[in-house]
Amino acid sequence: MEGARSFGAGRAGAAFDPVSFVKQPQTILRILSWIFSIVVFGSIVNEGYINIGSERLHCIFNKNNDACNYGITIGVVAFLASTLFFILDIHFPQISSVKDRKKAILVEIGFSGFWTFMWFVGFCFLANQWQRTSPKELPLNQGADAARAAIAFSFFSIITWAGLTVRATQKYMLGTDMTLFATDHFDGNPTIQPYPTGTGVDATDTYQSPPFTEHLDSSTKSYQVPTY
Repeated sequence: MEGARSFGAGRAGAAFDPVSFVKQPQTILRILSWIFSIVVFGSIVNEGYINIGSERLHCIFNKNNDACNYGITIGVVAFLASTLFFILDIHFPQISSVKDRKKAILVEIGFSGFWTFMWFVGFCFLANQWQRTSPKELPLNQGADAARAAIAFSFFSIITWAGLTVRATQKYMLGTDMTLFATDHFDGNPTIQPYPTGTGVDATDTYQSPPFTEHLDSSTKSYQVPTY
């Protein structure tokens, strides 16, 4: 099965087409996930903390530093994961082993599905804490745009990572295209000729005389001793 078309990719060794690669829905979703993750953790890092008359910084989300830390963490991990999976997408057609391709697809399905859930939790967490934030306690005009951007792109990330999970699942369901290397052996009608069987008894008409006997002259006279 080495080099066969499997899990949505062509045979190993095929030329890489960057235009077709960029146009793939999976590549588009991957790039969007990468951008959304930057917006989320970048917004929180740059404007997600404010100083209220002291040296201590408070998270814009209801002074709950756990909310900011969670948003930064899932954003950074999503950024790194998107980069690694993007590289894997480029080299995936060059993987000749079907087993290795299957492992890569399963890892992608597991991580993408799990990170979809993490983004959902993050969206709910950030939205809830922002809703509870009181203008009396925090000057919301300082980081309001950053907070809203983090919440909005957390929601968008749910969609993109869910889409990546679906795409990976579809690739897994495609499996391996056996027709590239299978012939008549897999069509259900093997053309195997049965070995001829005999009765175990030789027929009398199949007897053949020993070789060269037909060339002997049966009328040849026997040898006579000469007289002197």
